[in-house]
Amino acid sequence: MIRVVKIGGQVLDDPVLLEAFCRDFTAMAGPKVLVHGGGALAGRFQKALGIEPVRYEGRRVTDDATLQVVTMVYAGWCNKRVVALLQAAGCDAVGLSGCDGSVITAAKRPPKALSDGQVIDFGWVGDVTPASVRVDFLLGLLDQGFTPVLSAINHDGAGQLLNTNADTMASAVAAALGASLTTCFEQPGVLRDRNDAESVIPVIDRQSYAALKAEGIVADGMIPKLDQAFEAMAQGAASVRICHSSALLDGSGTLLE
Repeated sequence: MIRVVKIGGQVLDDPVLLEAFCRDFTAMAGPKVLVHGGGALAGRFQKALGIEPVRYEGRRVTDDATLQVVTMVYAGWCNKRVVALLQAAGCDAVGLSGCDGSVITAAKRPPKALSDGQVIDFGWVGDVTPASVRVDFLLGLLDQGFTPVLSAINHDGAGQLLNTNADTMASAVAAALGASLTTCFEQPGVLRDRNDAESVIPVIDRQSYAALKAEGIVADGMIPKLDQAFEAMAQGAASVRICHSSALLDGSGTLLE
């Protein structure tokens, strides 16, 4: 079975964690695809350029200047840094954005009307679905022994680059390939107490997820992450696990079912 792994959060910012992750990812047997974000670094670059990052419901609002920054960070520095580390570890990685080989196209997210009458315009943010993924292209690379490394920059097929949430993208890729999905970040899984790393919830189904949200145990940025994970399973992903980047090979973390 193909395995899709998503890496993000603080791991991309930590050279020690990132190098260890790349070694573990290389050690994974079988065909695999890596999807990565880079939002923390993009946020720092924005601020250095005098651009204040704007988010709504965990999603980055992307104007023209922000699109330039995230493209340089995600498809440039982050992507090539990860590919170089994977190559050093013995993984024959190929770095891609969505416009490379048109591997992923996206639709520009429409403005969202709020209950108070406000309208949120996300700008150059793209939404993807399993149908957005060029499966034959990815399978062709995998069949030749290459490992695709996908940044969260996509395009609309008409010349416009779009910024896509990396969790959304990983979910779409996993669903399109019928693959397992492992989301790695800086926590050991979904925590019952966010201040206690030992409080990992081992299994979450849709019913318990609703209860965890109602109790406020799952909140903030974890909600879109889990929403996307459950959506991936509904659309064809074989399984989803959320874990620390150092636990890629040991099977620990939170399993969704």
